[in-house]
Amino acid sequence: MAGITGEVRILGAEGPGGLILRTGGLSARGLPELRADGLPPYLGQGWARVLAALAERLAAAGEIPGELVLAPDVVIRLTPAADGTLTPGPPPGRDVGEWRRDVLVRLFPEARA
Repeated sequence: MAGITGEVRILGAEGPGGLILRTGGLSARGLPELRADGLPPYLGQGWARVLAALAERLAAAGEIPGELVLAPDVVIRLTPAADGTLTPGPPPGRDVGEWRRDVLVRLFPEARA
């Protein structure tokens, strides 16, 4: 694949329902981009780091798994969205807002402060 740099960017924008974060660069490898919608602004920087970690694992896998494990107690489900992106989400039965905060605290303990 000549011309592929290996770079993946995390792009963000404020939408009516909160922050929208999206990767840019996975599609150059034939993989779908990742997208997280409706994030409270205070979770933006942390979730940019989460998307970067997910993008790294997804690129290394070279295929689309149903879920990725970022840490022993952090499982992220990847659900295909209508626009062709993958949406990271919680295991069944978890509240999305609570889960998003929990992921940050588990991956980045300094986020507790």
